[in-house]
Amino acid sequence: MKKQSIFILIVVVVIIVSLLYSFMGGQDQTAYIEQIQKERDEKEQFMRTSEESPFASNKNAFQGLKYYPVDVRYKITADLKPVQNKEVVLLRTNDGKEQRYVKYAYAEFDLDGFHNKLLILEMIDMGPFRGKLFLAFGDETSARETYGAGRYLDVTKVQGSNTITLDFNMAYNPYCAYADEFSCPLPPAENLLKVAIRAGEKVYHN
Repeated sequence: MKKQSIFILIVVVVIIVSLLYSFMGGQDQTAYIEQIQKERDEKEQFMRTSEESPFASNKNAFQGLKYYPVDVRYKITADLKPVQNKEVVLLRTNDGKEQRYVKYAYAEFDLDGFHNKLLILEMIDMGPFRGKLFLAFGDETSARETYGAGRYLDVTKVQGSNTITLDFNMAYNPYCAYADEFSCPLPPAENLLKVAIRAGEKVYHN
């Protein structure tokens, strides 16, 4: 086979492989967006109908939740840096109280030209959430496009892993964003980011 024919064959194979990867990536992205939308729809239904909803006492007052469009750029794999000295942290709440946590790890990642570092806490008070991780953060959208006292992000322990997934498309408001009678911990000072996280839930009250 002539060299020119071999070269043409290689080019054709590379194009086919690239198209297949592109198609598969598009499918994965579509499935991801659909899953996020499904979870948002389920939360909307919970808010409207559940007796555990923050709107349970006045369901007619619920106006619907607002979100940024799903953006896969905000599903981030961050470096996980465990905290060696597990000191206790007291977080102030919106109603002037305090809640106790233990420093668990730092999640570090780069976004929009900034190196970001978020403190992940572990719940230590007795109850069903003892041992669970807690992450509250503020960013450049806070008090403008999103709730001024910060948002929350659920994260999961993966034993032995040196990375952790931060999916900001799943960022959500604490209950005190909807009604003043709820007590919600505020983000620690080191979790006030210098970037705008335009993902997840927006401010409820315009």
